[in-house]
Amino acid sequence: MGAREVGLPSTVLPVNTGDLPGRVTIWEVGARDGLQNEQSAVPVEVKLEFLDRLADSGLSVLEATSFVHPKWVPQLADAEDLLAGLTRRPDVIYPVLVPNERGLDRALAAGVDHIAIFGSATETFAQRNLNSSLDVQFAMFDPVVTRALEADMSVRGYVSMCFGDPWEGPVPVQQVVEVGRRMLEMGCWQLSLGDTIGVATPGHVEAVLGGFIEAGVDPSMLAVHFHDTYGQALANSLSALYCGVSTIDSSAGGLGGCPYAESATGNLATEDLVWMLEGMGIEHGVDLDKLVATSVWMAERLGRPSPSRVVQALAK
Repeated sequence: MGAREVGLPSTVLPVNTGDLPGRVTIWEVGARDGLQNEQSAVPVEVKLEFLDRLADSGLSVLEATSFVHPKWVPQLADAEDLLAGLTRRPDVIYPVLVPNERGLDRALAAGVDHIAIFGSATETFAQRNLNSSLDVQFAMFDPVVTRALEADMSVRGYVSMCFGDPWEGPVPVQQVVEVGRRMLEMGCWQLSLGDTIGVATPGHVEAVLGGFIEAGVDPSMLAVHFHDTYGQALANSLSALYCGVSTIDSSAGGLGGCPYAESATGNLATEDLVWMLEGMGIEHGVDLDKLVATSVWMAERLGRPSPSRVVQALAK
């Protein structure tokens, strides 16, 4: 049964168009962030078909994999094989994460055009995740960004623990803004603010985004990345839209977690996001029925149902 057959109007008037973006870019992270925490290996052939199906649904940004050391994220040890087997579409970009210069070398050898670096807003997570410190992490990023820009790559920046840290608790807004601004000043074209353990609420989202805007950062340079630990990911996304953000990270079927933060649950489900955007008259470019079918297909291969409420509703 298609989305149109279960009550979603074929024409929806936009809600308060003066305050909301007319179009949202969905940054699909299912193939990377969604699968990186799986306990059993997902064959590269399945990952390649997953990416192909996601592209068929109309998603234009598919984060493909990561060049982190296989010791730390063994599920992504097949990064080179995946990229070698990937049929790249001209209307789709396939970013990869790189943790350091060695990762950048691998990305360059694989012919990657778009990379992302990932930093921490807190001292403890920087030590646990990056084997660095809050301040020293920038010395690690600098040569990566410099060399990537020289190679005509685009560089996106991720900041983890922007809303709460399992070891340090609440994270000061100004601390998050300082880390984010330093990454932008290094040359990142966009900054994705991560609620790594899923503790944010809409008011907190507004406060963090407001801190960046007050610091002179245009909302077009910001994206948001929410986990759904407390069921707030969709509400938090709506709050971000009203703050002017027009890029939202999500994962098909709600797959994902964080291998370095045990309390992190699944990502915001792309289907849930699309359903909301559709109902608000905001363009997104995604065929919801094809996307639901893709998530059902992947759930069958993982041996468990999708946690996405929209997938559960439409797959019946």
